[in-house]
Amino acid sequence: MSKLVTIYGGSGFVGRYVARRMAKEGWRVRVAVRRPNEAMFVKPYGVVGQVEPILCNIRDDASVAAAMSGADAVINCVGILAEAGKNKFDTVQAEGAERVARLAAAEGVSRLVQLSAIGANTESDSEYARTKALGEAGVLKHMPDAMILRPSIVFGAEDGFFNRFAGMARFGPVLPVVGADTLFQPVYVDDVAQAAVLGATGKAAGGVYELGGPDVSTFRELMGQMLGVIRRRRLVLNIPFWAASIMGFVFDMTHTVSFGLIPAQITCDQVRNLRNDNIVSEGAKGLADLGIKATALEAVLPDYLWRFRPSGQYDTIKESAVKMRAQE
Repeated sequence: MSKLVTIYGGSGFVGRYVARRMAKEGWRVRVAVRRPNEAMFVKPYGVVGQVEPILCNIRDDASVAAAMSGADAVINCVGILAEAGKNKFDTVQAEGAERVARLAAAEGVSRLVQLSAIGANTESDSEYARTKALGEAGVLKHMPDAMILRPSIVFGAEDGFFNRFAGMARFGPVLPVVGADTLFQPVYVDDVAQAAVLGATGKAAGGVYELGGPDVSTFRELMGQMLGVIRRRRLVLNIPFWAASIMGFVFDMTHTVSFGLIPAQITCDQVRNLRNDNIVSEGAKGLADLGIKATALEAVLPDYLWRFRPSGQYDTIKESAVKMRAQE
């Protein structure tokens, strides 16, 4: 019988790529999510019955244990960028990650992969970064041979980074950003998925790996590259951290008083996180140590950002027509 992997958050941005790769490896894949009815798109990743979404709440012991029953490997991709309702940084990223590892150890699961983030630090003033570090510690406490993956900003067709700013660039001549000089090392989502699969299948050793792409760029430079791809000219305006902190406070309060109905465009915690560079540490193990060649940003961005161009899919055709008329 094929081996079984449980992927917590397996329908999310990174999780779906991990699920697809595990299915291609011949594993049975159990996708543990809060809303399985919204995760049916993962079923065609394998043959009939190979990939199945199931209900799971990472905040509940019984739910997590049931999801990993009989699993040979576990991958935890659950994480949040902002708190909402009962999903708090502590309960999801710290307690949730430790719960998965504790129950995996009790179940006798042989391998565990934890998706963390570059910048994870128990001393950080960002709750996101602090709880990511606490989650790592909780995982290693129960499963010391686990693989911890710390990616920088992850990009790909479904990302919430380049898609968001490309969408914003369609309106008005100015593109506002917070932390324009902060450094990032964007990593392709399928490279992260490949790393996770190597750990889950036992083809790579456990330990902490920091994952970044081949290039390091400032936030402003990334926006310039994105604008070039979507063929729009915009002024990238840096919002000072003091002003962004005020904005974050207002958005946080609006989100709270609306009982979560109005999402925060930026939070105070995100502003604190943007003060720090998001790049691979010197001497850290990374993609190269896993035998993975990092995918360049320019090789992927045009494949999914074309829809934000002034004429969408017809933009290239119009450019070609203009060039042909110029040659006549």
